[in-house]
Amino acid sequence: MNRNNWWLLGVALLAPVAVALADTATDAGTPGATTPSDDSLQEVTVTGIRYSLTKALETKRKETDDVEVIEASDIGKLPDKNVADAVQRLPGVNTASAAGGEGGFDENDRVAVRGTSPSLTQTTINGHSVSSGDWYLLDQYQLVGRSVSYDLLPSEMVGSVVVHKAQSADMTEGGVSGSVDIQTIHPLDLKKTLTASAFIGGEYGDLAGKVEPQANAMLAWKNPDSTFGVLVQGFDEQRKIQRNGQEFLGYTEITPGSAMAIADPALSGAVMPNEIGSALFEQTRKRKGGTFDVEFAPNDRMSFDLNGFYSDMMADNYNTNYMAFLIHQINNGVAPTSATVVNGTVTAASWPAGTADTIVYDEISRPGAEARTWYLDLDGKMQVTDDLLVTSQIGYTAGLGNTPSQPAYEACQNGALSYQMNGISSPATVTYADAASPAGASTCWAWNDIAKATDTETYGQVDALLKIDNNAFQSLKFGVRYAEHAHVVTFPEDGGCLSSCYSSFPDYTGGMYPSNFGNGLGSGPLTDIWILSQPAIAAYVASNVSTGLSRLYWQGESYVRESDWAAYAMANVGGTGWAGNFGVRAVYTHEYSLVNVAGGSDPITTSAFGPFTPTGYSNNYIDILPSANLKFDITNDLQLRFSAAETMARPDYSALGGAVNLTDLNWTGNGGNPNLKPIRAATYDTTLEWYFAPQSLLAASIFYMDFSSYVDYLNGTQIFYNQQYKEFGPYTISSPFNTTAQDKGFELAYEQPIWRGFGVQANYTHALGQTADGTPMVGTSAQTYNATGYYENKLLSVRLAYTYRSHYLVGLDRSFAENQANTDSLDASLNVNITDHISLSFDALNLTDEILKYYGEITTQPRAFYNNGRQYYAGVHLTL
Repeated sequence: MNRNNWWLLGVALLAPVAVALADTATDAGTPGATTPSDDSLQEVTVTGIRYSLTKALETKRKETDDVEVIEASDIGKLPDKNVADAVQRLPGVNTASAAGGEGGFDENDRVAVRGTSPSLTQTTINGHSVSSGDWYLLDQYQLVGRSVSYDLLPSEMVGSVVVHKAQSADMTEGGVSGSVDIQTIHPLDLKKTLTASAFIGGEYGDLAGKVEPQANAMLAWKNPDSTFGVLVQGFDEQRKIQRNGQEFLGYTEITPGSAMAIADPALSGAVMPNEIGSALFEQTRKRKGGTFDVEFAPNDRMSFDLNGFYSDMMADNYNTNYMAFLIHQINNGVAPTSATVVNGTVTAASWPAGTADTIVYDEISRPGAEARTWYLDLDGKMQVTDDLLVTSQIGYTAGLGNTPSQPAYEACQNGALSYQMNGISSPATVTYADAASPAGASTCWAWNDIAKATDTETYGQVDALLKIDNNAFQSLKFGVRYAEHAHVVTFPEDGGCLSSCYSSFPDYTGGMYPSNFGNGLGSGPLTDIWILSQPAIAAYVASNVSTGLSRLYWQGESYVRESDWAAYAMANVGGTGWAGNFGVRAVYTHEYSLVNVAGGSDPITTSAFGPFTPTGYSNNYIDILPSANLKFDITNDLQLRFSAAETMARPDYSALGGAVNLTDLNWTGNGGNPNLKPIRAATYDTTLEWYFAPQSLLAASIFYMDFSSYVDYLNGTQIFYNQQYKEFGPYTISSPFNTTAQDKGFELAYEQPIWRGFGVQANYTHALGQTADGTPMVGTSAQTYNATGYYENKLLSVRLAYTYRSHYLVGLDRSFAENQANTDSLDASLNVNITDHISLSFDALNLTDEILKYYGEITTQPRAFYNNGRQYYAGVHLTL
C-alpha cells in the first residue's frame, strides 16, 4: 500500500463511528436527510427506449456504490448491436476498436473506464471471471492485457450491464479503474411462463458490398410457481469486412555517419518511415454459440442456478500491403535524389528509375483464424436462518486464440519511387509507376506461422450475509474466493524460406485490388495494385518454406500459472436518508512464469532462432485493499456519494511470460518482464446526482487515481537472430516496467424525456492521466462526450447517437509510440412495431464514414489511416 494512502484504511475503520453519529443526527431531525421517493418513477408506464432508461435510472439510484447501468429495452435487445458500443455511451467509459497491432476496425472490441487502459478495467459475466481469446496472431502472444474481447459477446445475451466506478470489498479484485459486469437473462426473472423471441436479418457493409445473415433465438420456460425454469439461446451471425488503409510501419533514425547520412548530410539524425503501404484487409467473421440457464428454487430459502455460455468466432482474413520499401534504402545507404525534412522527419523523398527494391509486396493469409470463449457456472443460495444468507459460486472458463496456419509471402520490385507525407490531415501521396503488374518482381521472403494461446480459470467462492440491524449497522458480509489461472502460448512453427524460394515465383492469374480500395483515403495512396490469390500463396509456401522442430519460435512462447486467494469482510450501514458500506479485502497471489531466455546455462540448441533455456520465475505478493462507499439523500431528489478504495490489477500474462515479437526489417521488438509487480492505485470519487423530474438525471462527478505502481514501457537491447538479414544482432526491445502515475478528471451527465416522446441523453468526461516522467498514460483521452436524441411512440422509436473521443496513446508498436487521433461517429436506429409480437429494426453505424487516424510521437509522423465504411443492419424481431 502507498504509504501516503494509509489514511484510507483509517477511513474504512472509522466509518462506523461517523455513520453512527450521522444516524443519530438524522433521527433527531437533521434537515435535508429524508427518504427518497421513487413514486414518480413507478407511476409512469413506459416501454422500449424509455423503459430501459427508466429502469437503468432506478437501479443506479438505489445502489450504494457509484454505478452506471444499461438495461435491455426488450428481451435480448440492447440499445446497440454491440455490448461495447452500448457501454461507450455511458459517462466515464471509453472503447477501442482493436486489442493491439491489428489496427482499427468498425466494431468496438475493448472497454476502459475514466481514461485508463482496457487492461485496468475488469469484465465479468454475472459477477464471475470470463476468459477470452483473440483471432489476430500478434494479439495472441503480445502485450494486449487481461481485457476481454467484446467481439465474442453478442448483445442478444444481455439483460443488463452494470459499470462499477467504485470498488467495494465484496467485489473481485482486478479492476483498478472500474469493472463491467454483464448480466445475462435468467428464466425465473421473466414474467411469462413461456417466453420466446427470435431475430432474422442481415448486415451490409458498404465497402465489402455483401449482405450477410444475422440470426438469434431464445426460448425460456418456467413453471407457474416460479420454482423451476430453463432458458436456451443461440446465435449465428456473419459479416464480411473490407478495410482500406495506408500504414506506416514505424520510423528509423538515419544515424549520423551512416552511408545515407554521408550521401546527404541534411538527412543525418532525421527519421524516415520504414514502409508506407497501401493496406487492404479482408475478413469473414462467423460468430456462433449460445447460452443456457437452469434455475431451481424449491422454496424461498434455497435456489440454484446452472448457466453456461459458448461463443466461437471463425475469422479467416487476408492482409495485403503494397509498401514503399524505405527501410531497405536506409539500411543499404541509398540516399534519395531529393528530400524534405520537417521537424526532424523526412516528409518527402524521391528515388530514380533503376533503384533496387523500392517496393516490398506483403501478403498474409490466415485461414482458420479463431477466437473462442466459454464458461460453466453453478451458483447456490441458502437462507440458513432468518438472519444468515449463504451464497456460493463455482465455475470454469476457457478462452482460445488460434492461428493454425499463416502462409505469407513477400516480393520486391525495382523502380522510381517518391512520397509526400501530409501529417495526419490526409494520407501520404505515393508514386510508383509499375504497381499494376508484378513484372520484374522477385521473391524476398516467405514464411508460415502456427500459434495458439489458451486461457483458463477454475474459480470458487463462498459469501455470507449476516443481518445485524443494530442502529447504523445493518448487516455484515464476508467471504473467501480462490482461483487457479493458466495462460499458455505455444508457437511451434515460424517457417522460413528454403533455397528454392528465391528461384521461383507464385502463380499470378491477373488479380487486382478491389476497385473501391481508394474509397475514403483520397487520391494519395496507390490503388491500382496487383494481388496474388490465397491458393497461390498457400501452394507456394507449402513447397518452399521450411517446417519442423528447427522452426520452433521460442521467443513467442510463454507459460504463466497463477493462484489467487482472497478474503474480505464488509459492513453495510445506513439509516434514514443515508447508506454505505466499508470493509477490507485481503488478496494473496502466487505467480509462476516459465520464460525462454536467450542462451542460458543449459540451452536447447535445436531451434534456428538460436539457443535458449526455459527459466522459471516465481512471485508472491499480498495486497490489503480497504474501501468505503457512502450515499446521502440531501433532499428527496438530490443524492451525494463518496467512495475511496485501494485497488489492484495483476500484470498482463504475456508480459509475465516474457514473449517477444520481433520486427526484423528495423531490428526492433516488444518483450516481457516476468518480475513485474501488480498495478496498484488509491481511487477516490465524489458524485452529486439530481433526479429533478421523472426519468431524468443531472449529475456531476470528480475522480482521482493515485497509482503507486503502474506499468509503462522502456527500450533496451537484446541479441536475437534476424531472419531477414540471416544473422544474430542487437534489437531495440520495448519492455514493461513499474513506475508511478496519476489520473484525475470529472464527469457531467444529463438525461430527460423532453416532450411528446422526444428525449435526450448527454455526458462529458475530462481525464488527465500522466506517468511519473510526465508522459501520457495509455488510453487517456482528455475529452469524451456523447449526445443521444430519441423519439418514441407506440408505433416506432428512432434514435441518433453521437460519440466523440479526443486523441490518446494506444501503446507501443515496433518500439515507437502510437497515438490515435480524435474520433467521432454518428449511429442511428429505427424500430417499427407492426404488432405486439412483430417489429422491424434498422441500424446504421458510422454514418459519418469516420477515418481512423494514428500517429507517432508527433502528428507529422502518421502511423495509419483506416476506412471501414458504413455498416447497416436490418431484420425482423418476433416475440411470444
